[in-house]
Amino acid sequence: MKRKKLGEVLQERGHISASGLAQAIADQQGKVIRLGELMLERELVLKSDLASALEEVTRIPYVDCTTLSPTPEVLALIPRHLALRCCVFPVEKEGTKLVVVMAEPQNVALYDEVCFNAGINLSPRIGFRNDILAAIEKHYVSDGSTGVVDPSDPASGPQMEFVSTSSRQANRDAIEEAQAELARRHSPAVRLVSEVITLASEKKASDIHIEPQLADVIVRIRVDGVLRDLIRVPSHLHHSFVSRIKILADMDIADRRSPQDGRFLVRMGGKQLDMRVSTLPTQYGEKVVIRLLDSADAIRSFAGLGLPADVERALCEVLSQPQGMVLVTGPTGSGKSTSLYASLNFLRKPSINIVSVEDPVEYVLAGINQVHVNNKAGLTFASCLRSILRQDPNVIMVGEIRDRETAEISMKAAQTGHMLLSTLHTNDSVSAITRLVDLGIPPFMIAASMTGIIAQRLVRKLCTCNDLVKTPPEIADRLVALGHMEPVSHVHIPVGCEDCDQTGYRGRVGIYEFLVFDDEVRESIRSGVSNEEIRAHMRSTGMRLMHEDGVNKILTGKTSIEEIARVVPIHGDSFAECSECGRKSSPTFRFCPHCGTEREVTASRRGVRASRADLERTLKQ
Repeated sequence: MKRKKLGEVLQERGHISASGLAQAIADQQGKVIRLGELMLERELVLKSDLASALEEVTRIPYVDCTTLSPTPEVLALIPRHLALRCCVFPVEKEGTKLVVVMAEPQNVALYDEVCFNAGINLSPRIGFRNDILAAIEKHYVSDGSTGVVDPSDPASGPQMEFVSTSSRQANRDAIEEAQAELARRHSPAVRLVSEVITLASEKKASDIHIEPQLADVIVRIRVDGVLRDLIRVPSHLHHSFVSRIKILADMDIADRRSPQDGRFLVRMGGKQLDMRVSTLPTQYGEKVVIRLLDSADAIRSFAGLGLPADVERALCEVLSQPQGMVLVTGPTGSGKSTSLYASLNFLRKPSINIVSVEDPVEYVLAGINQVHVNNKAGLTFASCLRSILRQDPNVIMVGEIRDRETAEISMKAAQTGHMLLSTLHTNDSVSAITRLVDLGIPPFMIAASMTGIIAQRLVRKLCTCNDLVKTPPEIADRLVALGHMEPVSHVHIPVGCEDCDQTGYRGRVGIYEFLVFDDEVRESIRSGVSNEEIRAHMRSTGMRLMHEDGVNKILTGKTSIEEIARVVPIHGDSFAECSECGRKSSPTFRFCPHCGTEREVTASRRGVRASRADLERTLKQ
């Protein structure tokens, strides 16, 4: 017999009208809220009637969390952060099982996660989300032994200290007040801020997202480039939670209708985290994003970034030149700044003057003069560059090329005896040339100034729990589609363990392509040759595209094919089509790997084998 839906049961019992049910279903569309919670919030049904209907639909007993008083021993079985994230509240032990109240007892993934972490079988009951969150807030906060992370207690984790970055005395006083409240554990908002930061730091998150919803507030963290839920916070704590963060970041707590930016420092466990805070007004309140920056992460070697040995050698040769321009390209979050800092770390020594202009200064490097852009004060990338050129620099780092003026000054600096490093938002290395032309830079200036362009992405590394299996046919086909024609007997696949939070991945590594400017590339740019022909020429000289570097990291067990497919753009023009069978493969192959037909040798494939005069004649045809 078909199980009835909640709305049907309520309508049959006369607890809601057909029009009221239709309106509730329409209002639910596009919102992260369950139908029953929405109807209860709109006062369309009574709580007792809804609970009875839920019991009939789910066939799970209902329990009112507001009447419960579990023992500390029972509460200790489920940590507070897990209880908040999964919206589950422990009630009592019943033989070999733990009775818990869940907002979503039918959610198998949540059930399994709670069961695994508690180390005991569960006997679920159903409850309302707001009641469960209120019970968690009431009982876990009231007893420090129930799993609350108290950063002021050395036994519970690293000690946390808030540090002001503002020159205003009012902000310094607010920081001291927050630190005192954290020590006394009187303020739920300060305690919540410290707990979220502590959990995010332990999981090596790069960002914290605080997102208000209709029913509650979702706190998510970005770990290894992927967002995941951390905890849920009751709606009534949202304002105090956000206000406390804004106070720490020296922002205006009275202004909730304008985006704001701020920052503060946190010292924890022997390290210092720079917290960059950004707020954005949404329909349910202010959304907050906090970026966690650890200055220790900036000092990395090229090998630590995942650069292949041949690319590292080529990059070091380019950086060792007395002048030129090196661009690092990729989307936001692809590790461009980290690559720039690694390059500065390679270059810095007492005998040279290094100046950087950044928006904002992300990491502090000793021995480097770093300038923070301030558009309100007229301190832009272009104006800073003009002043820097009068500071007798050897190496200049520009955080990002955003406009024609900045690009022109950078190009001229690279031609007048300076090594200039910067970033650009493009999909691959060759596309950066088109982007510069679109900004209004003449091709002859690009050809004369540029020495190399790096394109990169970050992919998640397989955790040590990965498994080596015989290559499935679907993975073999995908490897062929990526240009790897040789058979692969075994591949590494993600599994999941406690260390990687059951994701199968831990940490990230870069995948790269490096376009080194030689005479042929410079002449091609001056002649207006297409990106496809430049790319084909560079491949004929041995350059690997990003997806090919990704394939190498798949074969060496560093990552998976799913990760490469998730982040790497595959260019249709990267593969040549066979005139006989019509199938595509790498243009570096002289014979088609599918049918064996010899391909026509074009100018772009002859590359360095053709003389410059021959190449020019061919391009004019």
